[in-house]
Amino acid sequence: MVRSLALIPRLFALLLVAGGIFLPECRAEGPAARPNLLLIVADDLGYGDLSIHGCKDISTPHIDSIAREGVRCSDGYVSAPQCSPTRAGLLTGRYQQRFGHEFNSAVPGSALALSETTLADRLRAAGYVTGLVGKWHLGTDDAHHPLKRGFQEFFGFLGGANPYLPQGPAGEVPRILRGREPAHETSYLTDAFAREAVAFIDRHQKESFFLYLAFNAPHGPLQAKEESLKRFATIADETRRTYAAMVSALDEAVGAVLGKLRAAGLDDQTLVVFLSDNGGPTDVNASRNTPWRGVKGEVREGGIRVPFFLRWKGRLPAGTVYQQPVIQLDLLPTALAAAGVPLPAEPPLDGVNLLPYLDGQKAEAPHDVLYWRFNFPPRQPSRYKWAIRQGRWKLFTDIDANRQKRNRSDRADARMLVDLTTDIHESTDLSQQYPEKFQALEAAWKMWNAEMAEPGENRAASRRDRDNTR
Repeated sequence: MVRSLALIPRLFALLLVAGGIFLPECRAEGPAARPNLLLIVADDLGYGDLSIHGCKDISTPHIDSIAREGVRCSDGYVSAPQCSPTRAGLLTGRYQQRFGHEFNSAVPGSALALSETTLADRLRAAGYVTGLVGKWHLGTDDAHHPLKRGFQEFFGFLGGANPYLPQGPAGEVPRILRGREPAHETSYLTDAFAREAVAFIDRHQKESFFLYLAFNAPHGPLQAKEESLKRFATIADETRRTYAAMVSALDEAVGAVLGKLRAAGLDDQTLVVFLSDNGGPTDVNASRNTPWRGVKGEVREGGIRVPFFLRWKGRLPAGTVYQQPVIQLDLLPTALAAAGVPLPAEPPLDGVNLLPYLDGQKAEAPHDVLYWRFNFPPRQPSRYKWAIRQGRWKLFTDIDANRQKRNRSDRADARMLVDLTTDIHESTDLSQQYPEKFQALEAAWKMWNAEMAEPGENRAASRRDRDNTR
């Protein structure tokens, strides 16, 4: 009898195989399971253009849901007020100035330095399936193609901007690739990116995946679907009306992707992140960075402080607001920690794992200081825009991007010290009242700056990195 009972597990296993049931295909459940990672990036989205941030003429329920079901970082920053350098920092976890990725370079061959290891590289090596849907903007030649930077699948475009609507005799959206081949896309581009993201999740729902969903909306050119425009007929300004329709389409696209996670039973097994790559260029696309002052291209809050939400159901507290400064550089170490991948010792990361801060395990701030350096226009390193934030204090160069466009000779380096807890509009210079704080922050920024590469065409490496490789 004992021997007969011992045979039961074997017989059960044979029956499972004979019936076509293969246990290894089942996805691991519970805390030991590695989460999926969904990183959603909007392009040139104004801080004040989400309903959760008080927007009245555009409703964004799906994007808002990420914040309401997760953590909203009120002091969430990006390390550059422009597209490509922010993405370079995002995918490396390092200040992009360390490897010379200073701005949106138009020089052929400029790209994310091959010396850098991307988040996709690291997660792919750990067994994740990796995919990019959307905008790349980190190199257009084959050596820097997404498929050579850690991504196993790619659908999107390589440059910094792209039309949304089909055009020309073929009736296709130009320059869209699937892998390396033309995709012959005929749908509105935001919708196409949502469709491809949903399909990626569907293909890989039984695997651990990393999906980088980099929408180009609402970056120019300003193009919207007719049905979307009709919903905003009451907005008198044509530019704002088109922009609102584009943001609404973006929100619907995010909703489609979140809906797929829910339908596949992956809601609790996916860390979802949403942010914008910089502040809105208000004079170009009628975006609004309310309540901050400043725009894309500036180191005022309006250029670098962005929507920044993280949702991981059952792991991060839902509906909370985290008020310490964080930066997009933190997302690489946060993703690696969530995936159980050890953080690299070399090269050193500038970002930190946010998980123990967001869930309350650590009460201190993740960063003592955050730094910015942005050169406008290229090849004029004496015309830095720079900033440093330490707690409530921020020291920055008061150079207005819109004023520069109108008058290139107006480039006075007017440094301002502000207290962000009492002056969110950065309007009152306190450098005379607090000279020691001014001097300390200026000295700290100069020390950091001395470690960075000179502004280059997105090819250089920092002094420290060069020393480490000699």
